[in-house]
Amino acid sequence: MSNTAHHSAIHKQLSRTLRSTHYNHLGKRYQGKVRDTYEQGDQLVLITTDRISAFDHVLRQTIPFKGQVLNQIAAYFFEATSDIIPNHIQSIPDPNVTVALRCEPTSLEFVVRGYLVGHAWRTYRSGKRILCGKVLPDGLRQNDRLAKPILTPTTKAHQGHDEDISREEAIAQGLISAQLFDQLETISLALFARGTELAAKQGLILVDTKYEFGRAPDGTYVLIDEVHTPDSSRYFYQEPYEDLLSKGQPQQQLSKEFVREWLMAHGFQGKEGQVMPDLPDSFRAEVSARYIELYENVTGRVFKPDTHPDPTVRVQASLAGLQ
Repeated sequence: MSNTAHHSAIHKQLSRTLRSTHYNHLGKRYQGKVRDTYEQGDQLVLITTDRISAFDHVLRQTIPFKGQVLNQIAAYFFEATSDIIPNHIQSIPDPNVTVALRCEPTSLEFVVRGYLVGHAWRTYRSGKRILCGKVLPDGLRQNDRLAKPILTPTTKAHQGHDEDISREEAIAQGLISAQLFDQLETISLALFARGTELAAKQGLILVDTKYEFGRAPDGTYVLIDEVHTPDSSRYFYQEPYEDLLSKGQPQQQLSKEFVREWLMAHGFQGKEGQVMPDLPDSFRAEVSARYIELYENVTGRVFKPDTHPDPTVRVQASLAGLQ
């Protein structure tokens, strides 16, 4: 599909996005920032909506096709990493839906960083040189590549912000055993290496990302949630990276960071007393186009948007066989 056709589809879909679902027949429902999750015994029905979050707040406006992009990128990378670690996917009956094995999530998110960007850069710029127990050298610039990728875990906050935590702190707090932490760290770094390799083939740099793991009913650990999507990852374009870095200019990137930057420019960082701005339709369309661009760049596939006039009805029909 051409860029012109994508933009036409985006503008038509601005008023018919998938904001929320309420399918009572699917069982107990949990609403996350982006996903609606339904529990069915040993199964989960994960519906990736078009909601968007930043600074741990769900914005009032939705992004057309965002849910489709996230769900389908995750499916692509789950398949591409299944030789490193099994994942929770059982089927994908709809562009926005994944039926998955129900697992017990670990208490940590495993964040891997290959470059000094975003939260890591803001921490470094403040003068701190230790991030989650990892010592960073003096003299680094924003967007510099690190000597090697590092793991910077965070706790999972049910409310508010996730918190950085070191290996030693996580073990001392009883959040995870030393053996399991080390096992999942090794897997996380292997996943990051695979993601880096796949991104490079598409002319991209995988900058940083997060992984989540869960214990399956048989006691093994599998990869859950999402993997290498623009909600969980940051990508730079490979070709202009060195030139932009040498000039101290912002990198050309495919991630949600530009949404955060737009919010910060409009006075919102999720802090108490700040008023969340509304996203104008023109910006919603721009965000949608960037998500589609990322899908096509990172997978090498053409995005095929489902332009159903009522996505909630379409999703419900795709799940009719699940009771």
